[in-house]
Amino acid sequence: MQDESEGGANARGGIQALDAALVVLRGLAEFDGPVALADLARAVSMPPSKVHRYLASFIHAGFVKQATRSGRYELGPTSASLGIAALSRSDFVNQAADALPELTEATGMTTLISVWGTQGATVIRWCRAPSPMVTSFGLGSNMPLLTSASGRVFLSWLPRPVISARLGLEIERAIEAGLSWPDLDLSMDSIEHLIDRIRADGFATIDGRYVPGLRAMAVPITNWQGEAEAAVTMISTSEQILSADHPAARHLLDFAARHSSQRNWAETTARRTGG
Repeated sequence: MQDESEGGANARGGIQALDAALVVLRGLAEFDGPVALADLARAVSMPPSKVHRYLASFIHAGFVKQATRSGRYELGPTSASLGIAALSRSDFVNQAADALPELTEATGMTTLISVWGTQGATVIRWCRAPSPMVTSFGLGSNMPLLTSASGRVFLSWLPRPVISARLGLEIERAIEAGLSWPDLDLSMDSIEHLIDRIRADGFATIDGRYVPGLRAMAVPITNWQGEAEAAVTMISTSEQILSADHPAARHLLDFAARHSSQRNWAETTARRTGG
């Protein structure tokens, strides 16, 4: 008789216990931050005791970590490494990532590549400039959609259904915190105006009013449908890099042109130059 215990094989030839464990891991990934055991168990429709056993195994393997004080669970470093590896397996992304050190050398600026994942814009490559720069983000960091140059690229070059949940969450949190931003308000009209401007320019920027002392310019690596496969971002302490006429900015724009679908980048360039 077929083993129908938790560790038995299922009808598709898989392992039932592993299938159930992966449901827990996927459920954890759906939460936007640490989650209590009871809430996770409810979300995946399993008894808390069963979910706890799976979580203990995932913690041992590094896929999950548990906060010491609150006892809440969130994805661990092994999950982050696995996710980054999967996100970076795109030809567009791979080619840009391989050439990123050349961009850093040409510009003298720290550069990074982000892709869109379940938690929004996620940094998957980082190339440091010779001059040191202190930042609070690095590999695996999730960049905000509205207040980072990388995030604004995805805001402007991804279909609305892809970003709508993240956009709504950021707006909701900003309203709750009473935040105000220097170059946009929280209305959809203001956000649409920002998107139109970024697409017309062909790049997104953030000045020192968001992160004191840091400036960033980001460009999209677009596919054949004109959607952003990745954002390539250059960060500096200089205000001058925010101009498309700056030599470093020209290197960045040329980099995006070389690694994007040529048809869609030509259309972006034509909009920027009025051609």
